[in-house]
Amino acid sequence: MNFEPSDEHLSIRQAVDDLCTRFPESYWLERDADGVFPENFYRAMGEAGWLGTAIPEAYGGAGLGVQEAAIVMQAVAESGACLSGCSSIHINIFGLLPVAVFGTEEQKQRMLPPIAQGKVKTCFGVTEPNAGLNTTQLKTRAVRQGDKYVVHGQKVWISTAQVADKILLLARTTPLEELGPGQHSQGLTLFYTDLDRSRVDVKLIEKMGRKCVDSNELFIDGLEIPVEDRIGEEGKGFKYILHGMNPERVLLAAEAIGVGRAALDKAAGYARERTVFGRPIGQNQGIQHPLAKNWVELEAAQLLMQQAAWLYDNGRECGAQANAAKYFAAEAGFRACERAILTHGGMGYAKEFHVERYLREIMIPRIAPVSQELILSHIAERVLGMPKSY
Repeated sequence: MNFEPSDEHLSIRQAVDDLCTRFPESYWLERDADGVFPENFYRAMGEAGWLGTAIPEAYGGAGLGVQEAAIVMQAVAESGACLSGCSSIHINIFGLLPVAVFGTEEQKQRMLPPIAQGKVKTCFGVTEPNAGLNTTQLKTRAVRQGDKYVVHGQKVWISTAQVADKILLLARTTPLEELGPGQHSQGLTLFYTDLDRSRVDVKLIEKMGRKCVDSNELFIDGLEIPVEDRIGEEGKGFKYILHGMNPERVLLAAEAIGVGRAALDKAAGYARERTVFGRPIGQNQGIQHPLAKNWVELEAAQLLMQQAAWLYDNGRECGAQANAAKYFAAEAGFRACERAILTHGGMGYAKEFHVERYLREIMIPRIAPVSQELILSHIAERVLGMPKSY
C-alpha cells in the first residue's frame, strides 16, 4: 500500500494552490460581507479547466476521477475560500454526473461543455419543504403535454439559483397516490433545462454563513421543459441521482478537511505568536494538546476520504466508506474550527481573523447533503445488519 501522492496529484494540488493565491482571504471576507457571487473566482477556475475536472474529455472536461476532484475542492477550501469557494463550483465539478452517465450523446454534447468551461451556471433542484431528506416523497409534478413537460411545485435550499442559467430538476411524473407500497422511489424523472424565471419565482433565504453563494426557495408555476431535456427514461430519475451521491459525500469530506486544516493553521500560528504572562500561549499544554488532537482527527479523516475516493474510482462498493468519510470529516473540521476560535480568545470573535467565518461555514458539511444521524443509520443497517429504524 503506497501512501505517496502521485506526481499528477501533486501537480493538481500545486496548480490549484497557485490559482487560489489570486483570491486571498480579504477577497472572501468581502464576499462574506456583500454577498456577491464570486464571479472572478468562478471564471478563473473555468479558464484554468478545473470546472471540468470530472467531465469526460470528449465533452470539454479533464476526464479525471473523484480522487482528483477531491484534491481540487480540498485545496480551494484550505486556501481560506472555505465553503463559499467550494459551493460556487461544486455542481460544475460533479453535479452533472447523471448527464454524463445517463444522457444521450446529443445531450452530452449540448449540456456538458458549457459547464466545463464555466460559460453557464446551474443549480440542483431536488429538496422540497415537506420532504426534506426523504426524497421519495417529492411532490413537484411534471405532466407531459405532447413534446414538453409542464411543471408545478416547490423546492427549497437550492444553491446558486439567484445566478443560475440552468437547473437539474427532479420532479414526479407519476403521482404518489398511484404508486403501491415500496414503489415511492419510482415515478421520479430528471431534467436538465433552462431556469425560466418567468415561470420560477426564486426567493432568497437569509442564512448563517456562505453569504456569497445564495440559497433559495423556488416556486414553480407552469415551467415548460422540452422532452429533449429529460435525462434518461421517464420515472427513473431517483436511480440517476443516487449515482452521484457517493462522490458528493467524498467531496464534502474533502472540503470539510480543507476548512479544518485552514482553521488549525490559523490557530497554531496565533498560538506561536501570542504572548501572555511572558510566554507564548502555544507553550502551554492546555493550548497544545487540543490543537494536536485536531491534527490527528483531520489526518484520520483524510485517510477515510481517500479510501472512499479510491474505491469509487475503481468501481468498488463505497457507500459505507463515503458516508463515514463525510461524517468524520465534518466532525473533525468542526472541532478544529471551534478550537481555532477558542485559541484566539476574544480575537476569534472578530471577523478580521477569519476563524469565525470558518466556524459558520463548517456547519454546512454537518448538515448537507445528508444529516449525521442518517449516516449513522445507514452504517448501522448496511454494515452492522441492524433493522431499519425509519
